[in-house]
Amino acid sequence: MRRQELLRLRGHRVAWLPPLVLLVAIAVADYHTTGEFRMISWIVLVPGIAAAICGVWGTALFALASLVTYVVVDGAWPHEYKAGLADFVLVALGGILATLACVVRVREERRVLRMGAVTETIRRTVLRPLPPGWGGLDHAGVYLTADAEARVGGDFYDIQPGPHGTRVLVGDVQGKGLGAVEAAAALLGTFREAAYHEAGLTTVAERLETRMIRHRGHTVALGRSDGDRFATAVLLGFPDDDREAVDVLVFGHEPPLAVGPGGVRALPAGAGLPLGFGDLAPGPPGARRVRVAADETLLLVTDGVTEARDGTGAFYALAREVARAVAEDPGAAEPARLAALVRDGTLRHCGGRLADDTTIFTVRRRAAPEGPAGAP
Repeated sequence: MRRQELLRLRGHRVAWLPPLVLLVAIAVADYHTTGEFRMISWIVLVPGIAAAICGVWGTALFALASLVTYVVVDGAWPHEYKAGLADFVLVALGGILATLACVVRVREERRVLRMGAVTETIRRTVLRPLPPGWGGLDHAGVYLTADAEARVGGDFYDIQPGPHGTRVLVGDVQGKGLGAVEAAAALLGTFREAAYHEAGLTTVAERLETRMIRHRGHTVALGRSDGDRFATAVLLGFPDDDREAVDVLVFGHEPPLAVGPGGVRALPAGAGLPLGFGDLAPGPPGARRVRVAADETLLLVTDGVTEARDGTGAFYALAREVARAVAEDPGAAEPARLAALVRDGTLRHCGGRLADDTTIFTVRRRAAPEGPAGAP
């Protein structure tokens, strides 16, 4: 959004109003006061203010209006003190400099807008929008970058429905910058294909491990210094044949929390190594099938939540805070409300100063559609 578009009244731009009011006020004050009022000390503010909130042509117009007003008001009383040519040149020069400053400001705003559009395109490519109820799941996602201007980082999440059930991936690539974004995009691309085609969740995990190693080999071949990058992740599988079960694979990540009216519990997932370190393990981690009640929501977060600190250095007690909120209001376990609860709690705990990219993703099965009356 351009800065001048922020000054609106009932849908109409009013960026011209502040410099106009100031110009009129200066002219009236000079006309009704003695020579002690130095109009030149004030009128140069008019194009300066216009340069900050108006467009280039508007700033140029106010620079010209200020110069004309200065000449007219200064000559209105022929027997009073007149400023002279030097002050006239100073007002003119101030208007020219204000117009040039506005040109620079508008050009920078347009550059920022273009960069914002590019960043938003990257974000939507890496973290594609998920339709409501996608894959038969109710879900909510919150993504906060430590750099407020970046909008995208190394955290990632996605849902992929397929013939073998719906799969969910949430993870965090080590490091920051474009290298982390590239690795996240590579893993998500592999996940979207493997999660659809592969019958076994362990096979999907092996494909992700292979993709991470291939990506690191590519960065090394390019001569980059991030060839040792890895990613922590949680891979979930929602089987079609058992609506109260979920298959869980954890790769060096915080295990999911099951949040429901009965409280908060960590799923008993295995402790696999991060993606990219699979060659250090004797074999691929096995998926664990755990029972999940219909009213329980799975909460997955990255270390931006678990490592959030307050002013004393204390970590954010995620499970305790969520359990307290759900005890007070069981409806807080719903995916959208739970994601908002954790987001607000994290930001409040760290005072809005995130040390790392932060992802909060909540998911649970949608209620099964009821059959017709009398159906068996």
